[in-house]
Amino acid sequence: MSLELPTSLSPSKVSSFTECALAFRFSAIDRLPDPPTIATVRGTLVHSSLERLMLLEPADRTVDAAIACLADARAALDDDAEWAELALDAAAEATFLAEADVLVRKYFEIEDPTTVTPMGLELRMEVELEGLTLRGIIDRLERDPDGGLVVTDYKTGRAPNEAFEQSRLGGVHFYAFLCERLLGERPARVQLLYLSDPVVITTVPSEQSIRQLERKVKAIWQAIERACERDDFRPKQSRLCNWCAYQAFCPAFGGDPDDARALAAQLTADAAEATSRLTDGSAVALPLASDG
Repeated sequence: MSLELPTSLSPSKVSSFTECALAFRFSAIDRLPDPPTIATVRGTLVHSSLERLMLLEPADRTVDAAIACLADARAALDDDAEWAELALDAAAEATFLAEADVLVRKYFEIEDPTTVTPMGLELRMEVELEGLTLRGIIDRLERDPDGGLVVTDYKTGRAPNEAFEQSRLGGVHFYAFLCERLLGERPARVQLLYLSDPVVITTVPSEQSIRQLERKVKAIWQAIERACERDDFRPKQSRLCNWCAYQAFCPAFGGDPDDARALAAQLTADAAEATSRLTDGSAVALPLASDG
């Protein structure tokens, strides 16, 4: 039985497929929700804090202002479904906020925000590549003193060692490709700001790296098409399995992928039923995993 193709590819989806094709299927095709974790929600909070900081006038971007931005971002979490799902008690929330505070303060060890002039923040970009939609969200886009484009991506996890550094830069080259296609200009550099270390990993996109990225994306899409046509998504065991939300459905851990398909069908039916009842206010639609 053939499976429905996903509607787009993003850097996270490219990484997901190369890391484990079966996990990709559960997320991008079955669209099973990926339960939030403290790490992912903390990352969202820190990103929101730095976005708020960059909206201030350059001279106002102080450490104290950043902590105030963190407080504002935390207040906004009250309306966030993922934050509610974590259901942290008072002690766990205090630890969560203290860790976010450390990350925001460490940002100032990486760069001076008063020297940054953003062109775009949380910039959503989308291009068509031979019928395939590629999309991504750039944390920050700016000009350097020489007028070149700079793509900046904030990271709240640990920086990779040299063996994995190039794989992490793959997503950044993806953003460089989007810029070149949409803006007609290749970024002068792309950089990953790892706040917890703190360290910056920088690369300079070239004609060769952009074309290599384009070839890689096309090849991955063809592999996804074949896997969907044959319903053949295989698990790939690695240390990443320790953090996988889909172990219960993975044959490598005694699970059955068909159970994931049945759950996806049930979630879709529940969402459709809830949506049909929204007019009387008696229900709220159930979200499936994002296709972004």
